[in-house]
Amino acid sequence: MESKKLALRIADQMFEKKGFEVLVMDLSKIASFADYFVICSADSNTQVKAIADDIDKKLREDGIKNWHREGYSSLNWVLLDYVDVVVHVFKKDARNFYNLEKLWGDAPLLRIKDPTIVKAKVKKEKSTESKATKKTKTVKKATSAATKKTKGTTTKSSKISKKGSDTKKK
Repeated sequence: MESKKLALRIADQMFEKKGFEVLVMDLSKIASFADYFVICSADSNTQVKAIADDIDKKLREDGIKNWHREGYSSLNWVLLDYVDVVVHVFKKDARNFYNLEKLWGDAPLLRIKDPTIVKAKVKKEKSTESKATKKTKTVKKATSAATKKTKGTTTKSSKISKKGSDTKKK
């Protein structure tokens, strides 16, 4: 699998176990040991382990085995090395401390958005559009009904004024 596709696949997989602040760093032009870093944060040791285990399991199912892994003893920072792609799963505090984004500041970053949040926003926007459309239809119906009533009223009042003017002429 091409290294960029693998990196993006891993980034998407991180969200399966609620990883957050996911980003892909393109090191291909500034480092020779890897093409991409894929980094995410987690809230607890258990979550760090769950994210790393899930990535490793899913990739092994497709015949992609890691070359090296470390950090399972402390679970503050687990590293999975797939040669061209290196995965870093950090506890939030450890990520802030090591700050790989700053250390590799010359590398282009691709921030990956959580697909569930993106779907929720799209759904909310569609819902808002739908509500706006319904409100517009309701306003149009109300306006139409009011116009009909007004026309009926206008017709009656104009008949009355015509009768009044007829009466004066006689």
